[in-house]
Amino acid sequence: MDLNDIAKARLINQQIAGTKFKTTKEIVQWMCAMQAQDYNMAKWAVGIRLPGSTEKMIENAVNSGEILRTHLLRPTWHFVTVDDINWMLDLTAPRLKSSLKSRWKAMELTEKIFTKSNKVLEKALNDGKHLTREELRIILEKAKIPTRDQRIVHLLFRAELDGLVCSGSVQDKKQTYTLLRERVPKLKTVNREESLTNLADRYFSSHGPAALQDFVWWSGLQVKEAKQALEMIKSKFISEKIGAQVYWFSNSFLFSKMNKKSIKFLPAYDEFIISYKDRSAAIPYEKQKKAISNNGVFWPTILINGQVVGTWKRTIKKEKVIVETKFFQQTGKELKYSIKSAAAKYGNFLNKKPEIIFGLKY
Repeated sequence: MDLNDIAKARLINQQIAGTKFKTTKEIVQWMCAMQAQDYNMAKWAVGIRLPGSTEKMIENAVNSGEILRTHLLRPTWHFVTVDDINWMLDLTAPRLKSSLKSRWKAMELTEKIFTKSNKVLEKALNDGKHLTREELRIILEKAKIPTRDQRIVHLLFRAELDGLVCSGSVQDKKQTYTLLRERVPKLKTVNREESLTNLADRYFSSHGPAALQDFVWWSGLQVKEAKQALEMIKSKFISEKIGAQVYWFSNSFLFSKMNKKSIKFLPAYDEFIISYKDRSAAIPYEKQKKAISNNGVFWPTILINGQVVGTWKRTIKKEKVIVETKFFQQTGKELKYSIKSAAAKYGNFLNKKPEIIFGLKY
């Protein structure tokens, strides 16, 4: 096994090269959590793993509460299913609160303010209300809770970590918040050891082959905890050493499935790239700056057989989507035809006619 094999195996395990799943919830549940700070691109991250799906289908799953968008793991925005949010919050929220103490102190956000803010938010969102950040900001200001200088972001973030609020339905293309208890059924409490085991099992099954350092990065766990979690699930997985790195993947994985040619338009911040500390299996170090900015912006990328060969950007018009590509090397006629076919799938997802513009190479 080499790095190319790892990339191809990840295409399969991440459901990009094909899937048996039929619904948005099944895809997100298999992935455990999917980075989702760019909401529109995050919908395509699900869509590219669910052939025949549409943006409307993914948004319906968000609006109905089958999948939720909240802060977890590293932390950043993630999609997570209604079945998984409670145990994942219980596992990750205490560490995140601890890591933010100094930041909150500098912003003069005390436990007293968070308690007051949570009470105001709970009253405002009670009885199934779904309100935007701006609507909640106005309510908090009326309650004499300052929201300037990004305080509103942290007040809502804390309410998420406290298990009070989560994403609501999208209204007029704007994200909303609602009460978690009104979105999520009461589920059995999972102890920390079970949660660690579940997180590791789900990560290495859906994201493998992956190394311990990749799991540490993705999960936000302490190295000691990540090692403990991996130790508990090792018997279900196979390891392969490449250089100094040990990669773990399911013992039921079949490498014979890896020969199918694959051309994909990945969204920004897709799990295929962002969920690994070492991304060299999909994109060599010398080309990573063309796909990932110095300040951590992950551009939408074009994949051929698991290798990043360029980037793309979109412009949405009334009835069409303009997709502009930029490649690391010159493209031939045959490849352009395949690229057009891959872009058409994105157009179908948006229910818009795709128009391809082949830009100059880097």
